Amino acid sequence: MALRQCLSLKRHVKYRTFGLPVATALLQKKRFSCSEGGTETAAGQTVVSDRRGSVVTVAINRPEARNAVNQETARSLLKELKAFDTDPDLSVAVLHGKGGNFCAGYDLKELANHAAPPKLEQDVTKGPGPMGPSRLQLSKPLIAAVSGFAVAGGLELALLADLRVVEESAVMGVFCRRFGVPLIDGGTVRLPRLIGLSRALDLILTGRPIGAQEALAYGLANRVVPDGQALQVALELAEQISSFPQQCLRADRSSALYSCYDAPSFTQAMQYEVDLGLTVIQAESVPGAKKFTAGVGRGGKF
Repeated sequence: MALRQCLSLKRHVKYRTFGLPVATALLQKKRFSCSEGGTETAAGQTVVSDRRGSVVTVAINRPEARNAVNQETARSLLKELKAFDTDPDLSVAVLHGKGGNFCAGYDLKELANHAAPPKLEQDVTKGPGPMGPSRLQLSKPLIAAVSGFAVAGGLELALLADLRVVEESAVMGVFCRRFGVPLIDGGTVRLPRLIGLSRALDLILTGRPIGAQEALAYGLANRVVPDGQALQVALELAEQISSFPQQCLRADRSSALYSCYDAPSFTQAMQYEVDLGLTVIQAESVPGAKKFTAGVGRGGKF
């Protein structure tokens, strides 16, 4: 499948009024839906996905609105990422946006045109967030391939990912600060954990744009790549991650997340790590040790 068709499109990264549409042609593209199976065309679909072995890409497909998320898109994003998380044949997902932008946040035009505010589930354990999958706790890695704008709710979607591959001209920030739209998709929770409270408050209080190099220095970006290469680099990274023994990888990932968000004490975090680790020794560590003694991976070779 033509996973790289969108990489040649020019992106618009000038600081402009949030929510204004960019005139970008809709891409016509075959898709694989990991939630339904089979192929469909991308026309009319606000979220499209492609499967590549054990890796799936999930793309927001509203380039005319800088991939701002409306209610339909939020539902589709949630459906695709939940399908990825429950599919035993998939190991890593890559989230990106069509047409040169990752995501410009929630669609403020939809919000402004409602006679009443949209009904949102207040209990985070009972329903999705406004952006769709933001309340999920995925059991497998998610990588964000960030181009153009990743702002407001789009930044929050990028924060949902384990890793962020960011193009040189990408712009991130809490642009919704200007319009009184709160971060209710995990932004005030995940951002301080990732970059520290002081830096997070700088972005949250000022709403200022942050470029790729500053994001890298902060730890918000994990890789900075030339424009047009975020998706390809993210796919290569996803394929590398999916090639490792997955039970061990997911146990280590789960332990890191638990120690960061949920562990009430150092001792309990350590206990959680040991309890998870012991479950994989016979299944993956012993076979891995036998491969090593046979000469595989010597000298730190991957």
